[in-house]
Amino acid sequence: MRTDLAPTIHRRDYQAFPYLLPRTQLFFDLDAERTRVHAILEFERVGDAALPLVLNGEQLTLESLLLNGQALTTNDYQLTTETLTLNPDSARFTLEITAFCGPQANTALMGLYVSGNSLFTQCEAEGFRRITWFPDRPDVMSRYTVTLRADKSRYPVLLSNGNLAGTRDLPDGRHEAVWEDPFPKPSYLFALVAGTFDCRETTVQTRSGRSALLQIYSDPGTRPKTAWALECLKRSVAWDETRFGLELDLDRFMIVAARDFNMGAMENKGLNVFNSSYILADPDSATDASYEAIESVIGHEYFHNWTGNRVTCRDWFQLSLKEGLTVFRDQEFSADMMAHGLGPHEAASARAVKRIDDVAMLRVAQFPEDAGPMAHPIRPESYQEIGNFYTATIYEKGAEVIRMMHTLLGEETFQAGIQEYFRRHDGQAVTCDDFVNAMESAWQARQPERNLKVFRHWYEQAGTPLVQVHLNYDAAQQRCTITLSQSNPPVGIERQQQGLHKPALHIPVAIGMLDKQGQTLAVPGADSTTGTVMLELTQTEQSWVFEHVPTAPVLSLLRGFSAPVRIAYEQADAELALLASHDTDPFARWEAGQALAARQLLLLAAQHDAAQPAADITLLKHTWQTLIADASLTPAYLARVLSLPPEKIVMADMLPMNPAAVAQARLQLRQQLGEQLAQEWLHIYHAHQHADAGAYSPDAVSAGRRALKNLALSYLAAAQHPQALTLAQTQYEQSDNLTDRMAGLAALMQWKDPSPGQAALTGFYDSWQGDPLIVDRWFALQASSPATQVQDVRRLMQHPAFTLRTPNRARAVVFQFCQNNLLNVHNPQGYAFWAEQVVTLDAINPEIAARLARAFDNWAQYAPDLRDAVRQALESIRDHAPLSKNVAEIVNKALQL
Repeated sequence: MRTDLAPTIHRRDYQAFPYLLPRTQLFFDLDAERTRVHAILEFERVGDAALPLVLNGEQLTLESLLLNGQALTTNDYQLTTETLTLNPDSARFTLEITAFCGPQANTALMGLYVSGNSLFTQCEAEGFRRITWFPDRPDVMSRYTVTLRADKSRYPVLLSNGNLAGTRDLPDGRHEAVWEDPFPKPSYLFALVAGTFDCRETTVQTRSGRSALLQIYSDPGTRPKTAWALECLKRSVAWDETRFGLELDLDRFMIVAARDFNMGAMENKGLNVFNSSYILADPDSATDASYEAIESVIGHEYFHNWTGNRVTCRDWFQLSLKEGLTVFRDQEFSADMMAHGLGPHEAASARAVKRIDDVAMLRVAQFPEDAGPMAHPIRPESYQEIGNFYTATIYEKGAEVIRMMHTLLGEETFQAGIQEYFRRHDGQAVTCDDFVNAMESAWQARQPERNLKVFRHWYEQAGTPLVQVHLNYDAAQQRCTITLSQSNPPVGIERQQQGLHKPALHIPVAIGMLDKQGQTLAVPGADSTTGTVMLELTQTEQSWVFEHVPTAPVLSLLRGFSAPVRIAYEQADAELALLASHDTDPFARWEAGQALAARQLLLLAAQHDAAQPAADITLLKHTWQTLIADASLTPAYLARVLSLPPEKIVMADMLPMNPAAVAQARLQLRQQLGEQLAQEWLHIYHAHQHADAGAYSPDAVSAGRRALKNLALSYLAAAQHPQALTLAQTQYEQSDNLTDRMAGLAALMQWKDPSPGQAALTGFYDSWQGDPLIVDRWFALQASSPATQVQDVRRLMQHPAFTLRTPNRARAVVFQFCQNNLLNVHNPQGYAFWAEQVVTLDAINPEIAARLARAFDNWAQYAPDLRDAVRQALESIRDHAPLSKNVAEIVNKALQL
């Protein structure tokens, strides 16, 4: 067993930093090879005790150290590879540190690093310590003045947080820019950018009448692709004012696109740094999904200006305080933007589509996490490497917890709680409890009898709760009794806690009732418009009695996905088909159709391992025909309801898991549905082929039509329909947008004869090799193809355009194969390839390697032969030396299963 693992940090051990840091001045002499950083830090002791001042620092070279203007010698401080410790004897003092860092050698992309010909920073969570020695923790908030100096020809643009205080030219062709941030912030929100950029900008008026400059910076030549991003930023500013009453508080707000970035984007105060894939877009280089993602991510990072920056987290255990809340806000923003300008029915459908997409992401990414070795509450109790806790649990499940609060309190009371939160904590670093306290206060101001006492347990428990439903109908009394019970057994690290008791959670369960003809039953206490009643489960088991129910109901459960739980309820296929055909709640209707298709996939997957009679898809086929014939359903909604559930969702109901069998079953069912519904798919395709004549638009209605048309094409290609090849080739060659072009290319790649697909792939690369983001798509399409095996991925990695040093390119090839090519990675060769790439990446970028290391978190639930092969691969990673703290934590937790 390895003995060089990082120590475990526990939430219970939190102690406030013993010094305040009211003011920070930073002076940078920027150079790609060696940047000089001079820091002037003004400290104030908290309390009377003279405690050591411990500063964090990594991969730095110290030039000088001055305390109150006096130079210190090596006898005056202790310097290690990770800390600088002093023992100041005064309550107030100024510390000056001059140090050097090496951006060019910084392949981890944390701290100050090089991307292309420019300099960028990434400081969340603990990257600032790679810039200078500092109390690099979120509860140390300071006001920053930053002076940047650099060669003007090489770095003509110099940016940092806040407002520009002044610029000037210096001797020897250098220049200087001074930035002042009027708001205190922790070091993780610091940002610096230097380089040559195009800029697109506009001025907006805030609701108080101030003018604010909005700017998007990107690589030279890419300005035409930033128009959408700037429009998204304008909409974000306006929406936050309208929906939440929160105004932009700076003179300017800047976004910069970086080619190399570990994450999607970063909310540094007033200077957001983005992965270029979430900024650059035009019809030729971005799909409908890209346009939607850009709007969502720009909204998310802008909304952090208040929920994350003005009020930040006290420690990293509170990460969901800012992330869960802000994901909820960006989800609401995207839903409102999708519904904007539409009629009531179309707007409701657009919001439902957004909800479906968000829940699908939760189930694909977070539910498996809750069932795996890295399972943790949205407020973790411990960690070894904080970079490993930027997870779907913190973000997506955290957002669901906020949404449940919104459901319980209602929009008006929720907004009052948000305002109370800012009234209490503006300018502070606080905890999740502080947020819940503010929301509870607002609720009790309106309903004194209500509280969030039981609800708080959501912050303490890992795992996806199981809610079991029991229905008892008394025909003679026309009485319906619904009993709900909840369970949430220990998962992940909780299994190591002897005698752990997990108390009941507060779970809002929205239900409706239909009769056998699919008509909504008028349930006492239900909403008069929707027929929905909200049951609040707060105990291990509770029952509700409904009188005057004229017939045994068909239950519509967890409407709107009112809580992030799994439902256990015995429901016949015929009832699922009825709900899929008639339920008035769009989410529950989609859910029923997905459940019916998932059952079919599990039957087909079982045939992969044992001789069983062929599965009959008649009921699923007839259900889909009913959906297709329903003129009230929008194309965007149909595109979701007629899509097969992802393999990772289906596998949750399969023990032991056989990922390749599920992947094969999905291919088989796609082919069957393509064959048996061929006329319907052809009708859909032709009906929407020219529905959006004119210039391309990424609006929700147009995107929905393209999504449905391309879904139909994919089913026809899966069935090898005689018309599919011509349709795919024509669409690929004649499309005026990347969405349709990629769909045509993907359909060609499904053809049994590989020559049309290979010819198209060659032509695609020849046409678009100069655009890195499009080349990423070209790589990803091949890496995730069912025809691609390990040796094919290795050939892709030999392509001149491939490099592991660029995170987007590594994600496009290695991640796509290991995470999404379930048919071909789940074998000993695939696992060995994965382990090899984890180790290789770890030497370059531990954060990216750690994410790849989680590809098979649920390996202990696999079939025995697969389990043995994954364990061997995990052990080979564990035994490699050296190994980063990031990867070591993940692998060791996985092997504890």
